[in-house]
Amino acid sequence: MGNPFDFDDTSSVKVPSTLLEQVIGQEEAVRLARVIAKQRRHLLLVGPPGTGKSMVAQAISSILPRPTQEVSVLHNPAKPERPFLEVRTRPQIEEQVRGRPPAGLLMPIEQAPPFVTERLGYRCHACSRNSSPDAPLCPHCGAEKFRGGAGPFDDLVVGLGAPEREESVSTTRIMGGKEELVVFERFDDRCVRALDQKELSKLDHSDTQLPRNILLNLERPCFVQATGASETELLGDVRHDPYGGHYQIGTPPYSRVVAGGVHEAHEGVLFIDELVSLGRLQRHLLTAMQERKFPITGRNASSTGASVRVDSVPCEFILVAAVNTSDLRKILPPLRSRIGGNGYELLINTTMPDTEANVQKLAQFAAQEVRRDGRIPHASRAAVEALVGEARRRAKSVDHAAGLTLRLRSLSGILKMAGDWAVSDTAPLIEEKHVKLAIERGKPVEEQIMGRYGSAYKAAMSDWGLSNRVPTDDKNIG
Repeated sequence: MGNPFDFDDTSSVKVPSTLLEQVIGQEEAVRLARVIAKQRRHLLLVGPPGTGKSMVAQAISSILPRPTQEVSVLHNPAKPERPFLEVRTRPQIEEQVRGRPPAGLLMPIEQAPPFVTERLGYRCHACSRNSSPDAPLCPHCGAEKFRGGAGPFDDLVVGLGAPEREESVSTTRIMGGKEELVVFERFDDRCVRALDQKELSKLDHSDTQLPRNILLNLERPCFVQATGASETELLGDVRHDPYGGHYQIGTPPYSRVVAGGVHEAHEGVLFIDELVSLGRLQRHLLTAMQERKFPITGRNASSTGASVRVDSVPCEFILVAAVNTSDLRKILPPLRSRIGGNGYELLINTTMPDTEANVQKLAQFAAQEVRRDGRIPHASRAAVEALVGEARRRAKSVDHAAGLTLRLRSLSGILKMAGDWAVSDTAPLIEEKHVKLAIERGKPVEEQIMGRYGSAYKAAMSDWGLSNRVPTDDKNIG
């Protein structure tokens, strides 16, 4: 048998480059992670806190392909409270960015509707004369033609009602008995470009020129944590506008739409620890999983956002949820059935056999934690041996099993505390004495109470200054 401590300190311990290989002692979870990422299944992890459930979820997200869809909401000129939804792929975005040949009707600004030229920055609202749309002040009367959008009260202190300049103006007209959309854009100092419905459809111009609010960009992370999320955080919302979306001082509804966690996890992993803490929101989560789309609407009935709604926002995510063993019965039965019907349930390991290979894994774990923390020095071989000894003790005392504990969060806490003591001593390495000191000082407060007072009751009496009057039997209590 070889020596599992064949290193001087953790700086020479090799740490795997992939997050999946850094998961310690959960071989079945690692095997399932590869299947889940490839087949896009769900996963329910059952076990106590600190055993690596969130790391498994992050490992799954790390091997997923990058998102391929950008999701946006666009201004709907005809009905602003119902913004358009657009889903674009990377090739579509690149094609639109490259540009298209110019189209539309060029018309002198004198022939364009006055409200259009004013909103585009040509026409002065004070003297009604036209000038360059790049000039913020009218050269004829000196009035401010448009404000910079610094705040909703700008028109009360400067510009005497100057509007905010817009990039494009959308309106409608009646042609052949039907209402159609027309978009006006700035072209140069003397002309505007008008695009009718036919040209917009041909060039897909309505998608590229209407004001856009990108909810999900292509470079978003594949891992979204929604542990303890509120209704707004999980399902999205529409921000309140005290000005009711007024076209001059209000904020357009499309720009107030906010994606929730179920949407942000589209094409990625949605991780929810302590799943039962969602309470009634489990039903909405179930709907999002079933439909793979979920509407975004205002969540507060008294908010102006309550009248805004975007339907069918995509949310095709992999759910990785975690619960304690005692909370299994609190999961909404249809939700658990949905997970089991399209995924896996896994009981997380709390210990692993005390073998040379697993001791080496704990040394790898120590090296990983030092690198992740970034504020503590590396650990000496003796310090790692002391940490492994504590892992053996905790497996026996907590899980009543011979082996090594996999409650790694508590071991990480010991290592970080030992590192802090090493920093205080200006030591180049974490030594065995630092680990032993951290084990002693890092005891839970309940253990500290028992060590100092003998019982929680005596500690409470001491808090009230009654330590010398502790009764000797229950008949004297009260």
